[in-house]
Amino acid sequence: MVPNVDRRTVLKTGAVVGAATAFSAGAPAFSSTPGRRVAILGGGMAGLAAAHELAERGFDVTVFEPKAWGGKARSIPVANTGVGGRADLPGEHGFRFFPGFYHHIPDTMKRIPFGSNANGVKDNLSAAKGGKFLRGGDRADAFIFGIGPDPQALLTVDGLRRYLLENLKGQDVPPDELAYFVTRLLVFLTSSDERRFGQWENVSWWDFVGAATRSPDYQHVLAAGLTRNLVAAKETLASTRTIGHMGEAFVYTMMGVGADGALDRVLNLPTNEAWIDPWTTYLRGLGVKFVLGQGLASYEVTNGKVSAVNLADAYGVTTRHESDWFISAMPVDKATAFLGGDMLARDPSFANLNRLQTDWMVGIQYFLKKKISITFGHITFIDSPWALTALTQGQFWKSRNFPAAYGDGSAVDCLSVDISNWDAKGILYGKTAKECSPQEVANEVFAQIRYHHTVGDVLGPEDVHSWVLDPGVQYNAMTRRNANDTPLLVNTAGSWKDRPEVSTKLPNFFLTGDFVRTNIDLATMEGANESGRAAANAILDSVGSTASRATMYKLYENPWLKGIKKIDAGLYKAGLPNALDVRLPGRY
Repeated sequence: MVPNVDRRTVLKTGAVVGAATAFSAGAPAFSSTPGRRVAILGGGMAGLAAAHELAERGFDVTVFEPKAWGGKARSIPVANTGVGGRADLPGEHGFRFFPGFYHHIPDTMKRIPFGSNANGVKDNLSAAKGGKFLRGGDRADAFIFGIGPDPQALLTVDGLRRYLLENLKGQDVPPDELAYFVTRLLVFLTSSDERRFGQWENVSWWDFVGAATRSPDYQHVLAAGLTRNLVAAKETLASTRTIGHMGEAFVYTMMGVGADGALDRVLNLPTNEAWIDPWTTYLRGLGVKFVLGQGLASYEVTNGKVSAVNLADAYGVTTRHESDWFISAMPVDKATAFLGGDMLARDPSFANLNRLQTDWMVGIQYFLKKKISITFGHITFIDSPWALTALTQGQFWKSRNFPAAYGDGSAVDCLSVDISNWDAKGILYGKTAKECSPQEVANEVFAQIRYHHTVGDVLGPEDVHSWVLDPGVQYNAMTRRNANDTPLLVNTAGSWKDRPEVSTKLPNFFLTGDFVRTNIDLATMEGANESGRAAANAILDSVGSTASRATMYKLYENPWLKGIKKIDAGLYKAGLPNALDVRLPGRY
């Protein structure tokens, strides 16, 4: 049975509201005056980030959201599962993952009060130190992230080469192919920005690493595994610039340089409890008005500017809202639906958004009758056709007695699984995830997990209390197909040119979301937060505000490689390959 899902609030709010003044004391105060009204259309990561930065600087902010605060990052409690005063079981769209190279979100978190935490919600991040990469069948498990070496030795090309070879070996990939893969990584690491945007942006990761002519293990573990399992992107479609950019960030974070914290961090409570509820409470304390159940129906354009928005509730009843500034904070598939007509006439570049592609990355949670001890971190099931990754969450929620806090008291943990490939055929039914009913999805995912014996040997069907699939996935029994209300942007090769900047040709209208051009680039909650900050700064610039601007972060750049990258920029301008991009005859 698939329980229905709704939202719950479990935090008491009084203390947080009281702390709001102290946390915002450093931000300049302004009265709410004409020209300072902001309407934000969407209450996910981008919308809340923009609201946060603007409210701390005295703007009159209203956030409209049709469904629930927090977007894809929120908790989705399983309705009617709480018994005897317990809360409902904690479901979600997918588990949260905060790499050490995230800077915008941790900065936001530390400005959200949470109990006695010195750094607010940021102190609710917990290091996940035991990530494992499991193989299926009789294959030996892989350990991609080993013990870190001397960081100083990693500042040179040769040091990077030795480190990568050591940490990527032992995965049944032929040694010569492993050496080639490492060489390709080094080609990217030493490529200039000019080459990254001019050449690698337009090449798929699959082609860049030469996967087509190499062994199945090379294709499965390195070409596909590192894309789907680390950044949830399809290796045959994803831009090398994007994948390489993220791979570079992971490598440097593993080295302990340029990071905000540990390589892999998770929350120490369900997301709403640890983050979303305290955040909205804090923003309410700053005067932000939250309007739930109201989604955008249309924009009104007058004299080249957005003058008002029309909003609709679940019954189609509309209301009109005027404002000085408007921020679209919706996913790309939702935002584009409202950018035709007068909006498109004013800014023809909106048409480019229709060329952006989305894909599915959706989660399922299994609530377990017993705790299973696998690892203190994320689990990657390398040989799962559906590109599964997972996390046993109870071990991180140390302040919660799971059976006493949630459900009927017989579930003791939550195994949260992300499904990143909905187009591959499974091992039980021979169908793709998009073709499976919810029960078939649950059965198939569980079978693929158990195929990886490290988990399969300790987890059986009898250990499952219940499960829940993200309610954004809806199965049509007539067509025997799933629909997904929450797709994710795919950074396909060549797509950068179609992605928008935050500012548009309508001077009081801004685009935010994980599809907007950002430094982090990949479609993530970090990118959404970054875009929200950029929109806030654009408004501050437009009004000539003397307030400080929202801090914008960039990923770490190895200073020892700047000289090499400068040389590469010259090589690229001359039409020559990267100095390390040496290919031998044949497949090399």
